[in-house]
Order: sequence, then C-alpha cells, then structure tokens
Amino acid sequence: MIESKTVPDVEERAALRERDRIPVAGPWVTDLEVRYVAEAAANDWYTHAGESVGLFETEFADYLGTDFAAAVPHCTSALHLAMLALGLGPGDEVIVPESTWVATAAPVTYVGATPVFADIDADTWCLSPESLARCVSSRTAAIVTVDLYGGIPDMADVRSVAAGIPIIEDAAQAIGGKLDGRLAGTLGDIGTFSFHGTKTLTTGEGGMVVTDRSDLAERIQRLRDHGRTPADHRFFTTEELGFKYRMSSLQAAFGRAQLARIDELLDKKQQIFAWYEERLADVPGLELNHRRDGLTNTFWMVTAVLHPDYRLRARRMMELFDLHSVDTRPFLPPLSSLPAFAGYHTAVTAARRNKTAYDIASRSINLPSALMLTEAQVDRVCDVLHTILRPRKELS
Repeated sequence: MIESKTVPDVEERAALRERDRIPVAGPWVTDLEVRYVAEAAANDWYTHAGESVGLFETEFADYLGTDFAAAVPHCTSALHLAMLALGLGPGDEVIVPESTWVATAAPVTYVGATPVFADIDADTWCLSPESLARCVSSRTAAIVTVDLYGGIPDMADVRSVAAGIPIIEDAAQAIGGKLDGRLAGTLGDIGTFSFHGTKTLTTGEGGMVVTDRSDLAERIQRLRDHGRTPADHRFFTTEELGFKYRMSSLQAAFGRAQLARIDELLDKKQQIFAWYEERLADVPGLELNHRRDGLTNTFWMVTAVLHPDYRLRARRMMELFDLHSVDTRPFLPPLSSLPAFAGYHTAVTAARRNKTAYDIASRSINLPSALMLTEAQVDRVCDVLHTILRPRKELS
C-alpha cells in the first residue's frame, strides 16, 4: 500500500506561499458597501438615473467644504478636465514634481502643453519650492502639486513662488490629509482625487475634481459630458465637443459607503503606520514617511528610505521581500527617467538637475499598506526587513 504524501511538493509549497502572501495595497469592504451598491443596482434607473452620482458629489463636497465636486472615471480624467478648464494648451508649460505616477503629467500632453519636471524636497518627498522657483518661466501656465503617499508639500512656499500662477493639487493619494487645518484637495485652485482600488477611499476605479471657483466648475461640468450642461441634457444640445468623463451609479454608491466610513479608514491607515513606526524605530539609517507640525499625513503607502551606506537598491530590496512572499512597490521613478518622456527636452534637463528625486527613488520602497493588514502581518514584514538588513553594514 502506497502511503499518501505528508510533505508538500514544490508546487504545493508555492501555492501555500501565494495564499499567505502579504499584499502591498487593497481596500476594506464591509456590508455597507454591498448594501449601497445593491440599492443603486435596483433603483438608479429611469427617473432615478444617476441619483447616486449626484449624492456622492454633494456628500464629497460637504466633506471637503468645497462649492463644487464632479465625479469622474479616474483621477487622470480629473486632471485632464482641470487643465482644460484652465485653458492650458500648446505653448504653455506646466510644472509637475518628478516623483509621481505618470498620470499626473500625461494630461499635460493631452492638452498640447509641455511638462516641466521639478525636484522634490528630501523630507516631504513632495514638490520642492526651491526647485519650483528655478523652473518657473514666462511660459509657465500652471503648477501641479502632488500629495505623495499622503504627505503634503509646503503649500505656503509653493504659493509664494507661484505668485498667482494657477495651482492644481493632485490629492489622489491623500484623502483626509490636512495642512494647517485645511483638507488635502482644497489647497489649490482645483483639487483632484483618485478612487482606484488601491486608494484609502475606493470605488474600484474612479475620481473626483473639486473647486471653489464658479468659472472652473462651469467648464468642468460642461466638458465632462460631451459639451452639454444639465439644461441642455434633455434635448441633446452640444455647444462644443467634450468628453465622456462621468462616473457610474454603482461606483458612486460604493464611494458613498466608503465616504460614510472615512474616519474609520483613515484611523486604520494611522494604525498601520504606528505599527511600522514602533517596530522599525531601532533600525539605524531607515526613514519612514515625514511628520511635521501642522500636517496630518494619511500614510497611504508606508515608505522606507534606506541610508546610502546600506548599498541596497530598491529593485534588490523588492526581490528579497518577494522571496518571503511579501509584496512591495518601488518608490515612484522620476518622470524624466521614463521612456515616455524621452522626446521632451525638459526631461533631459530635469534628469541632470533633479538629484533628490533620483537619489530617493534608488533606495526606497513602499511596504505593505493594505487596509486589511493585521498587526501579525506587519510583524512579519518587519521581521523580513530586519533579516534583509542584518548582514549589511551596521550604521551608527
């Protein structure tokens, strides 16, 4: 008689590792989201079509304290609409920080303008006011700030340098963040948000664009629905060609439930960061997300920056974590390093000038920050990091 196997084979061990894999990002979904979506699926038709979208926009504007909010398919479309509303086009330059997702800069090219890449601050990892000052020219028509990983740049200095140049705040990663009592997304002329599945507040995919300026609100409202206004809607009158940038009712219903739980979601992000902060406090030469007076950092992604003396590149760190079934992400690579922008002369200049963004990206990773993380999982991640760093050079 052949005895059954008691030791897992290679494939079984691999499957077990994948099952126990710690995710780098992901949402926290409850019965409330399921109920809201089910209600929208049953009711948001005919005379109630789009009702959840309108409610989500109103509730989101109320949360931020803004006059206007428009729900859109994603943050990229929110940024695109913001730039169109500001009238940006060929011949204009738009300054963006080096360290951000490509979606921050891509819409600059959609409107025919030229992206200019500014360096980041070594502490905040957000737009450096000093670098911004060196990038401003007579062609600068707008500035995009990015609340990277839930942090916020020094907006007082940014506004001082801008001297009236319109500011678009990309708050995709910073819902609930605050600077000097003001919520992320309300610190510029226009604010944009992402509700991607990895974000603190998610609709699976989606975004929002907000503003207090009535002129910009009117343009955004018209352009996001094929050039129509609500008054034109019934008769299909199109005054100008626009875009199909509307959110679905089911996404909006999910977002409404998430927004109702926003304090709970933000508290969990703070808890996750506190777990990491406590367990990694004794690691020499390691920095986590920046704290400072007046700032409420939402810690969308917990990020570890290693001292150069470790001689451990970001890609190698990710490979080592992967061996332990822990997902990580690289610190966002400088935009000017991307092949997509190779044809822009501004990228060549930026690659020589923006040393901070290049340096930090080379030795930093995002640690698992999913909303469903447990304390035991954070323990495991920190144990892996200690294991990776232990044989390396000791730092005083």
